[in-house]
Amino acid sequence: MKVSFQNAFFTLAFIALLIAFLVLAKSILIPLGIALLLAFILFPVHKKFMKWGIGNILAAFLSILLLIIIIGGGITFFSAEIIALSDEISNFGKKLTTLSTDLIVFVNKNISLVDDLEKDQLLKDLKSWFKDSAGSLLGGTFNSTANFFTGMITMFIYMFLFLIYHKGLVRAFMKFSPAEQKKQFFNMLKEIQQVGQKYLSGMLILIVILGFANSIGLWIIGIDSPFLFGFLAASLSIIPYIGTTLGATIPVLYAFMSHDSLFIPLAVAILFWAVQLIESNFLSPKIVGNSVNVNAFAAILSLIIGASIWGVAGMVLFLPFAAMLKVICEEYEPLQPLALLIGNANFQDGDGHKKGLYKRLKEKFKSN
Repeated sequence: MKVSFQNAFFTLAFIALLIAFLVLAKSILIPLGIALLLAFILFPVHKKFMKWGIGNILAAFLSILLLIIIIGGGITFFSAEIIALSDEISNFGKKLTTLSTDLIVFVNKNISLVDDLEKDQLLKDLKSWFKDSAGSLLGGTFNSTANFFTGMITMFIYMFLFLIYHKGLVRAFMKFSPAEQKKQFFNMLKEIQQVGQKYLSGMLILIVILGFANSIGLWIIGIDSPFLFGFLAASLSIIPYIGTTLGATIPVLYAFMSHDSLFIPLAVAILFWAVQLIESNFLSPKIVGNSVNVNAFAAILSLIIGASIWGVAGMVLFLPFAAMLKVICEEYEPLQPLALLIGNANFQDGDGHKKGLYKRLKEKFKSN
């Protein structure tokens, strides 16, 4: 066995430069990545419009307009729910502040961290701190909102360009492949598009199903604005592993603060546990299927790396990007071990039959 320190150095240098590029260019790459995945979903709609005799540009515009109408309808619905719940949210904030104060006083009495710590004084200090920080919080909210809408506009522009220039982009990428492997390279590009399309469309269907299941359950239990909490929890499930837990924590905490009985928050917790159990074992494998054939180690690693580099957007985007990277690595012999680390994928051998990647590498080592 031999180790090439030169190759190891170049590999580490490339990874470091790639991470630095992802961090520095995230304001451009995040809307670009979201636009790419959404363009994969809208591509069949765009293609359908063109079959009806609509021009390329108009078909792209109508596809994006349909997406904007769906998103706008969801935002309008949730905004109305939040406005209707505004009084309860205010009371919820006051109860949360009081509970935090009681917890701090209780801990201090048993551990004695601060002398003469009183509940009324601590509550007064918390209210004063909230009042003093309101201005900076408002300014930060304004900046975040401005950045959000700027990113949204940029994302729709990217999406429009992806749809109208998809043929030119495919022809441009085809130039990177040798003449005798054009068909194999085209199939790789097509599989990358299908991975993104199946994953995101499957997740959207799953969010709708989980949203209605959560909402109906919360409505039966008696939680205010069940559709708001139900679909909020379902939407957070797009973040792998931690999204479902975070989505369940919000309505459980709200039920605990807004009801005197412990039965209500316990029932909400049992509801989300049951829904998550059904989703993990039945719904997700059937709906999302093998569109993201990534093992648990690679999925968790992509989640951590994505959160470190791009925040919440990275937690959502890096998992399907890892699945796309696996498709690319399967087609290039030096990168096939990396594909094996990401997931147990299959690919076409020379005779056109499906063959396991592990089996193919094993046969290669035996022949050597």
